Amino acid sequence: MGTWYCLLVRVFSRNTLTKSVEKLAGHKDQPAVKSALDAWFHEVRRAAWKSSADVKRSYAHASIVGGDRVVFNIKGNSYRLVVAVNYMRASVFIKWIGTHKEYDSIDVRAIEYGPEAN
Repeated sequence: MGTWYCLLVRVFSRNTLTKSVEKLAGHKDQPAVKSALDAWFHEVRRAAWKSSADVKRSYAHASIVGGDRVVFNIKGNSYRLVVAVNYMRASVFIKWIGTHKEYDSIDVRAIEYGPEAN
């Protein structure tokens, strides 16, 4: 009998998702955004992405931007989540979260995590 391994994708950092939801306290979108980000996090942790084609198979509406950047639509495209994916290391780095309107004012390829990340 062979050994079965489950390689989980590491997501850096879930705390960023939590803080983004907390910033929406009292906003009518908060429950839906929380639910969407929680679902995204749990799905991505179980993903076995080897390339951007694998991401597109899982998320048909995701936008692949360059070799490592992926933009996910959150809550029916009202919010955007920008991540960098390292396929070799099975790692996803959250770079930015914001509304679709805010997304239009950033450079997805250059944005780095920081105070403006969410």
